[in-house]
Amino acid sequence: MNNDMKKALFSIILLISINAFSQTSELKLASDIWPPFTNVEGEKSFALDLVKEALARTGVKANFEILELNDVITGIDAGKYDGSAALWLSEDREKKYLFSESYLQNQLVLVGQKGSDVSSISFADFDGKRIGIIEDYAYGIDINSDQVSLVTGKNDQQNLERLFSGQIDYMLVDALLIQYLLKYQVNDVSEHLEIGHAPILSKSLHFVISKDIEDADSIISKFNKEIHKMIADGTYNKILELNWVRADMDGDGQMELILDGNAAGIVPPECAYCINSDQSLVKKSNKPDQYYVDGKLYSCWDNVPQEYKTEIIMSTQDPRNTGIKLNFK
Repeated sequence: MNNDMKKALFSIILLISINAFSQTSELKLASDIWPPFTNVEGEKSFALDLVKEALARTGVKANFEILELNDVITGIDAGKYDGSAALWLSEDREKKYLFSESYLQNQLVLVGQKGSDVSSISFADFDGKRIGIIEDYAYGIDINSDQVSLVTGKNDQQNLERLFSGQIDYMLVDALLIQYLLKYQVNDVSEHLEIGHAPILSKSLHFVISKDIEDADSIISKFNKEIHKMIADGTYNKILELNWVRADMDGDGQMELILDGNAAGIVPPECAYCINSDQSLVKKSNKPDQYYVDGKLYSCWDNVPQEYKTEIIMSTQDPRNTGIKLNFK
């Protein structure tokens, strides 16, 4: 083979490689609206932001479209979209798509007016009660009782107003929104609401792509690795805008509390949003908490250096966004 033929063959191989890379370096992803996890451009979309960041770190670009859920599924199956940034796991979907590890949890927590009993974690305990949920939020609720009434509202704000007016007895609120209420509106929450300590229903959230996509296994594997790095380096805290998150940072099966910044508070955090478990609001566990602060892991709160134990100012107003706040008046 002469030099000219070698150069021509090399050019062809290079062109094929570039074309193959371009096919997998920009993904078309579709998701349905689920504030504050997914939403239209310009609104809070924490799940989309996390997926976009993780993919960018692997060199993969992604375009995001917001559709109705049925259109998301049919679009992926038809090859119009490569996958979705945020889907729940199911047997049928596993046959068609490759799923990442869980990178967030959708969790419903029971909320009632001050003085209400919010200790129940089963719908079987709610005979005769009216529970507010958000319409089109397909959490897959299955209630085997004619006595429980699910009342759909347009959003959490409408359900809150119905709760205060006595039109419903309880409302179901995502644990992530509760974290924002505790961070930005703690006085209102303390005065008006009772919040359950464990989710009544939980579903893991995943990044998925079609098995037909070239290098699909590699894309998912690299995504998972970057997610773990993002948890450890504080990116999760920053994107979710939370001081503390709880996650299995090092894969040892034990949850660690991970701090954003260097103000840990003067007492251990009673509850923190849990990224990859259904225990977001559970205050106690059988194992002692470990704390990851400023790049170091501490086996207990007492071992966290005193210099970090400064008070966290719990703001009553988020200057960056008012769309995920609730009006208590």
